[in-house]
Amino acid sequence: MTQRRRAQPLILSIILPLALAAQAAYAGSPLASGTGGAVATISEPASQAALAILNKGGNAIDAAVAAAATLGVTDPFSCGIGGGGFMVIYLAKEKRVITIDHREMAPASFQPTVFTDNGQPIDFDTAVASGMAVGVPGTVRGWHEALDRYGTMSFRQVLSPAIKVATDGFRVNANFSQLAAGNEQKFRLFPATAALYLRDGKAIPAGTLLRNPDLAKTYRLLSSGGVKAFYQGKLARAIVDAVNMPPVASGVKVRPGNMSLADLSNYEARLRQPIRSSYRGYELYGMPLPGSGGIAIAEALNILEGYDLKSMPREQAEHLYLEASRLAFADRNAYLADPEFTEAPVAGLLSKDYAARRRALIDPQRAMPLAAAGDPYAFQNDPSIPLRPAPTPARLLPESAHTTHLAVSDKEGNIVAYTFTIESWGGSGITVPGYGFILNNEMTDFDFTGPHPNVPEAGKRPRSSMSPTIAFRNGKPAFTVGSPGGSTIITTVLQTIFNHVDLGMSMYDALNAPRLSQRNSTATQVEPGFTGSPQARALEQLGHAWRDENEEIGAANAIVFNPDGTITAVSEAHRHGTGSALTQSPAH
Repeated sequence: MTQRRRAQPLILSIILPLALAAQAAYAGSPLASGTGGAVATISEPASQAALAILNKGGNAIDAAVAAAATLGVTDPFSCGIGGGGFMVIYLAKEKRVITIDHREMAPASFQPTVFTDNGQPIDFDTAVASGMAVGVPGTVRGWHEALDRYGTMSFRQVLSPAIKVATDGFRVNANFSQLAAGNEQKFRLFPATAALYLRDGKAIPAGTLLRNPDLAKTYRLLSSGGVKAFYQGKLARAIVDAVNMPPVASGVKVRPGNMSLADLSNYEARLRQPIRSSYRGYELYGMPLPGSGGIAIAEALNILEGYDLKSMPREQAEHLYLEASRLAFADRNAYLADPEFTEAPVAGLLSKDYAARRRALIDPQRAMPLAAAGDPYAFQNDPSIPLRPAPTPARLLPESAHTTHLAVSDKEGNIVAYTFTIESWGGSGITVPGYGFILNNEMTDFDFTGPHPNVPEAGKRPRSSMSPTIAFRNGKPAFTVGSPGGSTIITTVLQTIFNHVDLGMSMYDALNAPRLSQRNSTATQVEPGFTGSPQARALEQLGHAWRDENEEIGAANAIVFNPDGTITAVSEAHRHGTGSALTQSPAH
C-alpha cells in the first residue's frame, strides 16, 4: 500500500496532462447563439463536421449525416453504422415534417422463443454479447434515404469529415476511457473489438490518439459504392459472418445468430407520418411507432395540460409531472409495439378526453402506487381497430441507456432531430473484422417472453424509446430536443419540455436541471447528488421515493429558434463530458 501511495504523484504527473489534453481535444461550448445554421452534439469533432458541411452549402440533412458519421468514430460505443435510428426532419419550403424510421429489424429466422431456454428468459448479459442479439442494421439505409430525398450532397461529400477523423485519429477523453473500462469483459470476448479499444486487456487511457483505419476504409467504400456497398457484396457477407459465426477469442463461446444476406438486401427504411400533438400553444411532432416516445410524451403532456402549473410551487408541479409520466408509461408498456405487427390504439392514447380520464386518477397531494394501464379503446374513434383486448401487465424491461442524439438546422430553416444507436454501451461487442464498426444488440429490446405486443417475430422492429422532437409555435419552429437514455429518453424529453414551457427555464437550464425519471415504478430514478437535496425532500413529503443508480440520465441536445430570428444551440454542460454547440455566425 505504501509503495502504491508513493507512486501516485509520479503516475498523476504522467496521466493528468494526458487526460487534460484529451479533454482539450474535445473542448467545446455547450451553448452558442447566432444566425445561419446551428448544430448541437455530444462531440466537438461531430459538431465541427456538421458545421463544415453547412459552410460548404450543404443543408441540415447533409450536415446531420456528416455529424452522425463522425459520431460513429468518436462515440462508437453508443452509435454507428452497425445500428439504427429515428430521424425527424422539418422541410422549411414545404412546411411539413417527415420521419425516417431506420430501426434495426429482426432477421427472417426469428421466433418468439429466441431469447428463452425451456420456457424461461435467458440471462440478459448473455443475450447482449451474442450474434442472436444483432438486428439487421438500418443506419446506412436511413442515411441514404435522407440524402437521396432531402439532401443536396453525396455520401462522398458528407462522409469526408468522418474519414479524416478516423484516419488522423482523435484524442480519447476520460469519458471514452471509462466507457471502454466498463466494457472490458465484453470487449475481451471479441479480438477485433479488443484490438481497437483495449491495450493488454485494459481500456485505452485518456489521452490516447485513437485511429480507426478500418472504419475509414468502410466509409470510403460507402463513398464510392453508396448504399448497395453496405447491404450487398463483401461487406454484407462480412456482417452476416460476424453475426452467424461471432469472431471470438480462443476458448470463448457466445450464442450465434442466424442472419442471411437476404435479410440485409431486403432491409427497407420506412417513411412514416409523425406523431402530432399540442401543448399550451405549441405544436409538437415526434416519432411514431415503433417509437413509443412520441406517443408517451404527448399523452403525459395532455394530462399535464389540465393543470395551471405555473401558479404552483415547484414541488407541486414536479409531483404532477412525475404522476403524468407514470400513467403514460403504464399505457406505453402495455400497448405499444411495431405497427406492422400490432394494432395499437394510438388515436385513443393521444385523445385529450382520454388524458382527462387518466388525470382524474392523480392525487395532487400524494404519489400513487404502480399505475394500471387505462382503456384508450373507448376513445379510439377508429373503426379499423374494433377490438378491445385486455392490456398485458405493465412492466419495465431492461433497455439500454446508451444512444446519442444530435440536432441540426440550416439557414433555410430546415431542421433535423436525429437519435440513433447500437443499443448497449458497445452494442453486442462484435466488431466486424476489417471494417471497424460494432454491431448492435437491438434485438434485446424485445420482450423475452409473452404474451406481449413487443415479443420477437421475424421481420419485426423492436419497440424503441428514442424521441426526437420538434416543436412549433404559431406555425414557426420554436425548439427541437432529444436525448439518449433507453426508456429514460422519454422522461428526459418530457421533463425538458416541462421545465422550459411550464417552469419557465431557459432551454440551457431546462436541459441541465437534475433529471427525475418516473417510469411507473415504486421509486423514481434520479441522478447522483439528488437524494437528500431540498428538492428531493420536498417531493418526499408528497410520497415520492428515489432510486439512485449512480449514473447520469441522458445526454440531450437542443436548438431554440428565437423570436428575433437568432438561434441558440444547447448541449450538456456536464453529462457524458461537455457537449458541443455551434452556430454558423456566432453572436458577439
